[in-house]
Formats: sequence, structure tokens, C-alpha cells
Amino acid sequence: MKFVKMHGAGNDFVVIDDEKEKLAEEHLHSIARHACDRHFGIGGDGIILVLPSRVANFKMRMLNPDGSEAEICGNGIRVFAKYLYDREMHQDVVMTVETLGGIKTLKLHTAGGKVQSVRVDMGEPKLLRSEIPMKGDNTKVVAEPLKVAGKKYDITCVSMGNPHCVTFVDHVDEFPVAKIGPDFENHPHFPQRANVQFVEIVNQQEIKVRTWERGAGETLACGTGACAAAVAAMLNDKVCRKVTVHLRGGDLFIEWLGDNKVFMTGPAEEVYEGKVGAAEMKIWESDI
Repeated sequence: MKFVKMHGAGNDFVVIDDEKEKLAEEHLHSIARHACDRHFGIGGDGIILVLPSRVANFKMRMLNPDGSEAEICGNGIRVFAKYLYDREMHQDVVMTVETLGGIKTLKLHTAGGKVQSVRVDMGEPKLLRSEIPMKGDNTKVVAEPLKVAGKKYDITCVSMGNPHCVTFVDHVDEFPVAKIGPDFENHPHFPQRANVQFVEIVNQQEIKVRTWERGAGETLACGTGACAAAVAAMLNDKVCRKVTVHLRGGDLFIEWLGDNKVFMTGPAEEVYEGKVGAAEMKIWESDI
């Protein structure tokens, strides 16, 4: 199996051209778990499959390190675009990508024939409980108290094609994300679990975010999480409509414009190419 290791703001992925590799569907979850293992595999926050699409230029699938499949990945879709453009599989600077979270339109910023950054139309944020999804009456969840691990947190919930729970903290660098994150993710109020954003307001144009990702744990960055955190901060009148989101792996620029669409701009990087041998693939597929 040939692959390319890539990252967007430190959120790293194993990218596979599944049109060529044709991985068996019944083995995907096992392959994702083994490939993402940072000690015995390649290491990554997920695997990304490149596929053809009947409704867009290409189709992207993304599986988490625990083998579960994500609806959409904001950092992942940027490296997906770079993979295709840099290999001349797509030559237009505008690209459409089919995901489980809908069709996304991307604008590629290039230099020397390579993608440097990507602006993604992430669509409209979903704010009702049924859209996130979250248990309870079908209302918006803005600054609503939630008891987690015996403590009350004010949360704001947003779906960017996948579920996000956002809470504001004073000193995010010191916050025990690894300890509290799983309790948020698996809270009974979230039937499909949740991605969790811990947000510190820097000023009207900047926020600092740490992310606990569903099925992955704490990551250096989360694109949809940055969008959700920005939207939540705007809903709570803490920032303006254009903000820089500082993540542990780098910065993303998020805009929530008058047409109600959220736009995310950020980098995409290639690390190296590699391949997994036949013997290793048999072990990965058998899940031994």
C-alpha cells in the first residue's frame, strides 16, 4: 500500500489513493487503527482516502485512529486538495469535494505549482440540537450549563457537518484537556459523541483553542473545531466575524460572513511518501 504523510497545522494524516489501492471495505477500520498507531504504525490523526465522485471533482473519506469514520475534516480536506493538485490529478485552483458532511468548495492558493494554503467554504453552521445532534428540546445551545465530571460548564454547541461542543476557559494552556475531554466526548447528551473545543478569548480578533477530537484524543489542530469555536465565540458576542484561531499546530483564519457561510483558510504540508509491505498489510487487515 502506497501512502503520503501530510499535515494541516499539525493535524496529520495518512493519505491513500484508494482508486489505485482498492482497500477492502471490511478491512478499513482495522487498517485505520494500525496505520495511525504512532508506535507500531505510520502515525497520524486519521487516514484519508482519495476516491472518484459522481457529484463533485473528488470524494474524500476520513477514518479516525479508533477506526470510526468522520463526516468531515477541515484540516484533512486541505491536505486532500494539496495531494491532488501537486500530483496534477486536478489542475484548477477551484475544487469541489464530496464528503459525508456534504459537498465542499475549495479555493487553492498556489506557488511554484504547489498548494501553499486552501480556503474552504465550510457551509452554514448548524445550531439546533437535532442538527448537532444533542438530546433535549430542539433549540439552540448557547451558553447553556452542562454538568461534566461533577462540575458545571457553560457550553455552546455547533455542527460543522460533525458535532462540536465548545466551552470557554481562562487559561487554555493550563486546562486538563486530556482528563476532561473524554467526559465531554462521551457525555450522554451527545448520542454520536462530540468533538470538544476548549477556548480562550485573546481579543476581538483572536482566540486560542485546544481540541479533544472524537475518536482521536487531543490533536494539534482541528479545522471544523476551529470553525465551531469561532462561531461559538461570535454567538456569545466575544469576537468579531473574522478571527484568527491559534491552535497548538498553527493558525487558521475563520470568517462567518453575511451569507451565513463559514470560510476556513489554512496551510497544507506534505511530509513524505512511503509504502507498507504485503506482509504488514496482511497483519493490519487481520487485526492481529
